Amino acid sequence: MEILPEELQTLQGKVAIVTGSSRGIGKAIAKEFAKLGANVVVNYARSSQPAEELVAEITSVGGNAIALQADVSKVEQVDSLFKTVISKYKSIYILVNNAGITCDTLLLRMKPEDWQAVIDLNLTGVFLCTRAASKNMLKQRSGRIINIASIAGQVGNPGQANYSAAKAGVISFTKTVAKEFASRGITVNAVSPGFIATDMTESINLNEILRYIPLGRLGQPEEIAGMVRFLASDAAAAYITGQVFNVDGGMVMI
Repeated sequence: MEILPEELQTLQGKVAIVTGSSRGIGKAIAKEFAKLGANVVVNYARSSQPAEELVAEITSVGGNAIALQADVSKVEQVDSLFKTVISKYKSIYILVNNAGITCDTLLLRMKPEDWQAVIDLNLTGVFLCTRAASKNMLKQRSGRIINIASIAGQVGNPGQANYSAAKAGVISFTKTVAKEFASRGITVNAVSPGFIATDMTESINLNEILRYIPLGRLGQPEEIAGMVRFLASDAAAAYITGQVFNVDGGMVMI
């Protein structure tokens, strides 16, 4: 990765928290923010090694990043994460709620604990982190929150009742919070990826999936990161809030 010249760094010195950002889409988003001069908080839930490797990659080329552990489905860990960030940086400008898991199976085979685990992390985690970040953003009367949803939250997907329900909740949550926060200069939007080439899609049957994608290929994490970058940093995005942007190769045209 390459850090942009300082005169082009639209996020110079601003703090960006990206949950679940040690791999996949979150990693690509963290790198985009670092290029723009942000102080990036790379959040991870369990293994610290991928997060530390990303931080090393960012700092080796002159960027700024730290790795902080927190399971965002746990209120105590979320509160500790945001307390640490505020103590170090004094403010938060961007929050990307990206952390998520899947526990896929047909509904009749789905265990209650698999349902709850996905709801807790993919939906409750968004609530906990948004609530924690908003305490600072509301005081400073500025901020940009981007929630990573999914096309599954709009059209459903067999075998993903838990995941689809959580992501549908994220979309409605986004619209509600956007209305609550708009008067304080905080925008809240969602990005809904389609099938993206990450470790979460490694096991899917490509031949079956590709026939439903008009562009005929999987997306790349960097393509999701590009939309997130626009919403978080571009001056033209300042008048956009409560919206859902599908980045899906044309799978969902609504």
